[in-house]
Amino acid sequence: MTASVLRALHHGRPVGDPLVLPNAWDAGSARVFADAGFDALATPSAGVAASLGYEDGATPAAEMFAAVARIVRAVSVPVSADVEDGYGLTPAELVERLLEAGAVGCNLEDSEGHATLKDPQRHADWLAEVRAAAGDALVINARVDTFLFGTGDPADAIARAKLYVAAGVDCVYPLRAPIEVLPALREGITGPINMAAAPSRESVAELARNGATRITFGPGLQRYAMGAIGDLAANLRP
Repeated sequence: MTASVLRALHHGRPVGDPLVLPNAWDAGSARVFADAGFDALATPSAGVAASLGYEDGATPAAEMFAAVARIVRAVSVPVSADVEDGYGLTPAELVERLLEAGAVGCNLEDSEGHATLKDPQRHADWLAEVRAAAGDALVINARVDTFLFGTGDPADAIARAKLYVAAGVDCVYPLRAPIEVLPALREGITGPINMAAAPSRESVAELARNGATRITFGPGLQRYAMGAIGDLAANLRP
């Protein structure tokens, strides 16, 4: 699968018909989602970290890329990889590692240390370098973390998103944006918008009605699965 296939899935979608990308954390979960008929998959950095025994943000880059490669090998649909803030790699190195793993998209966040927003113009310049290194080979989803670590003002998210779109990203992802601000984001941002859903049909439908172009779940599906296994484990005890 190529980036052009994944990119095309983002465009020409009417309101109410978003691209839904389940977040697979290992090869087994990836096969489950692909067999269910989803057109593409994403990975969750926190979910992959948990599956490998790490805290969120503590996965070594080599292990993250290896996990992505296993997921890609397990399915025949496009896979977009959450690679956090790029692990300190140069844009060229980051693109090379993603393509070696077989990913055709990536999620890149604009905060560091799970606490601090990066300077938006410097981050936009870095995203432009990633785009230049990747050409059309990667669908870049730029995470906007102002609702996590900033003011929470939609205007701040829109300002950052505009810089990132101008830098050449394919989609922006205002993480933790309240659903009530989605229409304002939709009005102010050109191009596809990724929103995070809870692991339920109702959450997906609500985001779809309010104009989300692309829907992912972060680590929510992995945590839901672990909760179900926890319940099973409790029931198996004598």
